[in-house]
Amino acid sequence: MKIVDDIINDVKKNGDKAVRKYTNIFDATDVKNFRVSDEEIASAYNKIDKKTLRTIKLAAANIRKLCKKQFNQFKNFEYKKDGVIIGQKIIPIEKIGVYIPGGKYPLLSTALMCIIPAKVAGVKNIIACSPKIKPETIVASHLVGANQIFRVGGVQAIAAMAYGTKTVPKVDKIVGPGNIYVTRAKKQIYGDCGIDFLAGPSEILIIADKWASPSFIASDLLAQAEHDANAKLIFITDSAVLIGRVEKELKNRLTDIATKKIAEISLNQKKIIKVNKLEEAIEIANEFAPEHLELQIKNPRRFLNKLKNYGSLFLGNYSAVAFGDYCSGTNHVLPTDKASRYTGGLSVRDFVKIQTYQYITEEGARKLGKIAEDLAAIEGLDAHQKSVRARQ
Repeated sequence: MKIVDDIINDVKKNGDKAVRKYTNIFDATDVKNFRVSDEEIASAYNKIDKKTLRTIKLAAANIRKLCKKQFNQFKNFEYKKDGVIIGQKIIPIEKIGVYIPGGKYPLLSTALMCIIPAKVAGVKNIIACSPKIKPETIVASHLVGANQIFRVGGVQAIAAMAYGTKTVPKVDKIVGPGNIYVTRAKKQIYGDCGIDFLAGPSEILIIADKWASPSFIASDLLAQAEHDANAKLIFITDSAVLIGRVEKELKNRLTDIATKKIAEISLNQKKIIKVNKLEEAIEIANEFAPEHLELQIKNPRRFLNKLKNYGSLFLGNYSAVAFGDYCSGTNHVLPTDKASRYTGGLSVRDFVKIQTYQYITEEGARKLGKIAEDLAAIEGLDAHQKSVRARQ
């Protein structure tokens, strides 16, 4: 907390100078120009192969399709009764900052997940920040609509976007996942700047029955285990036989992945729960409210309406979380630590404001007057009551 607070205060006071200092300290990079220039963007396109570009475009198309469906749910409307006009307008946020984790793993998919819904929502100014930014991330960010891209990460990037520097513009809201320092920084600047939500280590809860594939289950547990040594892995089943088979698959498959060291730590903390019937597993899932929830069971859709708390739901043996992470269309920026009890994952909704207005005529004021005066009297707010009475 102290580290984060000190960095934020330094950036607020010293702007680019502080951003440059901490980028040098934490990323071992001496950055003279934070902003990725048009020439560097063009160069990034030349550095990636055609297959990579095509893959980015295909994933983006799927994500954009879902975002457009989401945006269609938001409507302007207006209704009139007895001299009172009430309306609603859907207004996009003006300036958005996107944080894209970088460093060892260039998470270009996060650029797609955060920038595309913002563009669909109508946000005009989108900036992206990522440490040690790779050509793939630059291309992905530019391709889907980032207006400016910066090679800055960590707490200093969050502070720069929240408060602005000579180089990095101040934004209205910051979205995107990050490590514990980035998450703490988002919490600290909230109020001065909007955020999506606070996301912790990755979580997966898999519910499976005897029809499930031990290989699929083990693969999906490992896929989340490699994210973070603190990843939460839970496997629930009504089949004792399946537990043994999954344990064996995990042991065999762990040796085949390049991220074995991190995954092994996570696996040592996994929870395997045996239940008598799947309904018990559904209750546990609703209580735990996991980031990722998989149902590798026969006829999984039968439980769809009974599941209430999850970041994103994956139904059936072939619905791997990795598809949602990359290209099926749903967003991978998801709530953790039981936050899915009150919010869903990142969506178009996070980039718009639902704002109301009213137009009240003299007739309307008379119709509403008695109600407003009585409520003001009950609350003891005399000036409110007189404000209404003046219009009678």
